[in-house]
Amino acid sequence: MSDDRQTKTDVILIGAGIMSATLGSMLKELAPDWDIKVFEKLGSAGEESSNEWNNAGTGHAALCELNYTDEKADGSVDIGKAVKINEQFQVSRQFWSYLVESGRLRNPHEFIMPIPHMSMVQGESNVKFLKRRHEAMSANPLFKGMEFSDDPAKLEEWIPLIMKDRASKEPIAATKIDTGTDVNFGALTRMMFDYLKKKNVEIKYKSSVDDIKRTKDGKWELKVRNTDNGSVQRHTANFVFIGGGGGSLHLLQKSGIPEGKSIGGFPVSGLFMVCKNPDVVAQHHAKVYGKAPVGAPPMSVPHLDTRYIDNKKSLLFGPFAGFTPKFLKTGSMFDLISSVKPHNVFTMLAAGAKNLSLTKYLIEQVLLSKEKRMEELRQFVPNAKSEDWELLVAGQRVQVIKDTEAGGKGTLQFGTEVVSAADGSVAALLGASPGASTAVSVMLEVIKKCFPQHIQTWEPKLKEMIPSYGVPLQSKPELIEEIDASTSRALGLDRELHAVN
Repeated sequence: MSDDRQTKTDVILIGAGIMSATLGSMLKELAPDWDIKVFEKLGSAGEESSNEWNNAGTGHAALCELNYTDEKADGSVDIGKAVKINEQFQVSRQFWSYLVESGRLRNPHEFIMPIPHMSMVQGESNVKFLKRRHEAMSANPLFKGMEFSDDPAKLEEWIPLIMKDRASKEPIAATKIDTGTDVNFGALTRMMFDYLKKKNVEIKYKSSVDDIKRTKDGKWELKVRNTDNGSVQRHTANFVFIGGGGGSLHLLQKSGIPEGKSIGGFPVSGLFMVCKNPDVVAQHHAKVYGKAPVGAPPMSVPHLDTRYIDNKKSLLFGPFAGFTPKFLKTGSMFDLISSVKPHNVFTMLAAGAKNLSLTKYLIEQVLLSKEKRMEELRQFVPNAKSEDWELLVAGQRVQVIKDTEAGGKGTLQFGTEVVSAADGSVAALLGASPGASTAVSVMLEVIKKCFPQHIQTWEPKLKEMIPSYGVPLQSKPELIEEIDASTSRALGLDRELHAVN
């Protein structure tokens, strides 16, 4: 059934996840008169990658993630990537604080909670690396307050569940910083869309965008199908943001923009072990990240996390990688094969040849039994009991594959990437972690690329929403302290109020 009527609007957002929620909220502040429509193929907001059970909830500020700090050949530690990610998360905190203080969002404890972030390593060489990493990071004002210890008594105080019944005599060390957070991105997404609805943003659920094409006058026409009754409508917009998670790649390809050529995607699914036994959960209060096994990809860094979901604490351990050709949990088994086009086939083949070890790793991960996964968990929690832990299938991620100068043809990218048309009329978000945590910075990039003619007019409002806008934070220690104090106050991150242990 087709409806030939066409509706015209200023902005269309595809996908009701954290990225569209963030861009929509920012644009409603910057251009309140613009008409915005959102199309989501599922029945509610934040049900795919943004859902609280589909990601680890780490407020990625590079406080604990060892894969954001590289060891150089001379033994020194490069913290450049960690600095960039931390500054991006500070930008997110500022925008969330603005939304709370201005009454757009309420009850911040429903989406963000303070939690210590820790890195933990075992083995003499790893302990030495962690100590050098701590020295480099703690000297930077962004990571002020980070502690290091290789004293078993101190570690028992910090991480009692991990240290209890530990038989190994291998050296062990950890860093700890109390300014970390646990973020419920599903709750935050839903709260943002509730606010947008009050601002007359039209949000259409069970609406699948099947096609996108350019019109003669330079606008974009979308073919939108109602997933309940199959009816089809056409919608046109001046600007389209494709924020459909793993599904973004197919729509980017359908847009036909040259910037999307030669880009492919490699799907990786994630699984976590979850513990809800209150006696076990009470023994751990931190997000503790380890080092990925030799040969494992960066997305497989093992971590044991305290989570706050629906005001209940649980523990989450993983991720264990899996493989399915789907690009979304609710996607199709043909997603991967249908993404291979004449313009990216050689890029995809090159990536396959380069990443045989990754393929082998994923196959091994898929074949793991629960008991094998429990053995990996016991590297963190020696006395973990199988009956206390259950397997959870998390979100689906699609890693970007592209040709780069540094990596050559078919390079697998880890991170988040914006692909936009030269005229800024369409932008697509691809990639994975640390995506949600850096959503505000990523959407600032979209705004700068796609609306350059408005930036000068919007700058005062941008500075109101994000006080550090345009300022590299690490060069302003006093501004870091000021922003940390103000955002902690606005978001209710008083660590004394939330102290557990």
